[in-house]
Amino acid sequence: MQVHRLLRTFEANYQDLYLAPYAAAAFIPLIKSPSLRVPRPVELPQDIHPLPESVNAYFVYPFTIEPHTITLESSRRTTLAAHTARREAYLRSRADEKERRKREALRRIAPGFEPHGGPLVPTKSASPRNSLASPIQGMVDESNRHDQRPRSVMDDLVDQLAALEGSSGPTPTLS
Repeated sequence: MQVHRLLRTFEANYQDLYLAPYAAAAFIPLIKSPSLRVPRPVELPQDIHPLPESVNAYFVYPFTIEPHTITLESSRRTTLAAHTARREAYLRSRADEKERRKREALRRIAPGFEPHGGPLVPTKSASPRNSLASPIQGMVDESNRHDQRPRSVMDDLVDQLAALEGSSGPTPTLS
């Protein structure tokens, strides 16, 4: 009985020590594969030197590419300036065309109108009716000038409209 008891204690201790953490791997035999081998240690050459603290001394400016770079940059700037000038000319022509159309539309409404000019003032022009007037009427007009007050712009406009009505002939009547 003591032997059985001792055997059970041994098996319990054996399982606790060996089999608990690696229970599945406890009975697998380990065989070294002939295709696997330990690599040889790396041998460093005797003339090797450590890297310097700064590698700036190893960089040398390539002066051979400088003319090529300057040529490319100048051609790029020339092309950019040409594109800018062409775009500005196009925008200026569009603005001029828009302004011209606006002036034409305003002149259709009011001939002689200039947007940046002053107000339109009608001017008295020599009408054919006045040139055919008799010399006697001219004397009467001269005598009346001293008696009249100074003429306003509206008086001139009324006179011009009356002259236009009279020169156009009789107005047709509807019968």
